[in-house]
Amino acid sequence: MTVAKGLEGVVATSSAISSIIDDTLTYVGYNIDDLAENASFEEIIYLLWHGKLPTQSQLDELKKELSENASLPKEVLDHFKMYPINDVHPMGALRTAVSLLGLYDEEADVMTEEANYRKAIRLQAKMPTIVAAFSRVRKGLEPVEPRSDLSFAANFLYMLNGAEPEAVAVEAIDKALILHADHELNASTFTARVCVATLSDIYSGVTAAIGALKGPLHGGANEQVMKMLTEIGSVDRVESYIHEKLANKEKIMGFGHRVYRKGDPRAKHLREMSRRLTELTGEPHWYEMSTKIEEIVTSEKALPPNVDFYSASVYHSLGIDHDLFTPIFAVSRVSGWIAHILEQYANNRLIRPRAEYTGPGMQKYVPINERA
Repeated sequence: MTVAKGLEGVVATSSAISSIIDDTLTYVGYNIDDLAENASFEEIIYLLWHGKLPTQSQLDELKKELSENASLPKEVLDHFKMYPINDVHPMGALRTAVSLLGLYDEEADVMTEEANYRKAIRLQAKMPTIVAAFSRVRKGLEPVEPRSDLSFAANFLYMLNGAEPEAVAVEAIDKALILHADHELNASTFTARVCVATLSDIYSGVTAAIGALKGPLHGGANEQVMKMLTEIGSVDRVESYIHEKLANKEKIMGFGHRVYRKGDPRAKHLREMSRRLTELTGEPHWYEMSTKIEEIVTSEKALPPNVDFYSASVYHSLGIDHDLFTPIFAVSRVSGWIAHILEQYANNRLIRPRAEYTGPGMQKYVPINERA
């Protein structure tokens, strides 16, 4: 056997959902640049789940289904109030809430194609409601019910803040959701597929994926980027801070990628959105700091920024709590997780790799009274 640490370079399955070829990301053959500039997130959900862009009537029906299923069971909302609020990271709350939702879904263990699609709608619809409701409950505020007349992105911001959002904020969140929706066989998506390959239910698959996304080497990187920017504080401190990190061989979060070599194609869209938003909020130093960091790291380590790097200053400029950055990632990526879960169910085989054994050779059992 040949061991590939971290499964790097190993092709574990075939998929028709998304691809990364020559540093180009596509969803079902559509270039991410084309989608980021022209599509809505609801169109992306349909594309990933059905393998084609929707007609107007199909899109209207999807929006209607998402709107009708966005509210949370009272039991889930009450559960938030039981959490030790000051000690719970929102990703932990999201993971627990998704698992809890499965207990209140009568079709949770019904594995027909039709039932799994209905569960997919429920999960996608409820993810932003979970994140927004938990954010408010921990601040002592009442959750805000979703509205049927708002888009997916606008509804999320409305439920989060209790006020109808400005157009530029909706545009920023919609674009971020599109860019984060799917990314081939990343760690959380692979986790979801491994889970449901046992024919476990869709709630278990998404719960497992959230657990994987929670880690700082995956979805948690954007929160760490904002922590770094906050520590630096001003543009004139960037050079000394980053050079010290590099000299100590410390990882600069938000740079480099296991798959991309020339650069993450999603980053430029969030870079431009960061520039616009920081100017609008009167805090251009966040963008200026980010571009200065990019200049140094790219020059000295040949590592371009990934999607996490500029998403940090985008979300910060929208007034979003820093520990909600990764849950927002999950609100988007659940569309991709579900697409992969449904694809796995449709052509399933248990995922069971092997390991190279490196322990001691054959040993003989020694009774406990004879052991040294």
